[in-house]
Amino acid sequence: MGSCSSHAAVIPDLDNIRRETGFSQASLLRLYHRFRALDRNNKGYLSHTDFQQIGALAVNPLGDRIVDSFFPDGNHQVDFSGFVRVLAHFRPVDEEDPGMRDPKQPEPLNSRMNKLRFAFQLYDLDRDGKISRHEMLQVLRLMVGVQVTEEQLESIADRTVQEADEDGDGAVSFLEFAKSLEKMNVEQKMSIRVLK
Repeated sequence: MGSCSSHAAVIPDLDNIRRETGFSQASLLRLYHRFRALDRNNKGYLSHTDFQQIGALAVNPLGDRIVDSFFPDGNHQVDFSGFVRVLAHFRPVDEEDPGMRDPKQPEPLNSRMNKLRFAFQLYDLDRDGKISRHEMLQVLRLMVGVQVTEEQLESIADRTVQEADEDGDGAVSFLEFAKSLEKMNVEQKMSIRVLK
């Protein structure tokens, strides 16, 4: 039986990944084992097909969009560092004083703003920096299925965009999206406790 640190040596670029994601070495080791389990053919990367093995994503109405977030810019594979970089958005926010953070360092991936950016891109399908009525309607269709009529969905999409759209351009920008969620506890709702 080896120690945790001896097993950690198999994780490429461990120190940089720890700094960037905020994950502990023990968490990274658990995630590395999960990554390897999903990588059934030992390719060293995951594809869309590999993610289809995750049951929770299969039943999540936004599962396909979440999986797509692992493959930015049309990539068809994600390595371990890319895998944990996306998961870091769901790491619970540290309870430390934000004033203690070095302002020269990049904002943590699990910060409120980065969590909001992650959520925003789940809606902004065409990556134009705005959530259109059509994009909002698509997400609503995914989330409620056939339980609501098309007319009701259109009304909800119209009202949602209209309430958030402060500049009157008929779409929701990231800043408008963030402002519309300012009272929501995004830090808690977008956290998975096992990702410490």
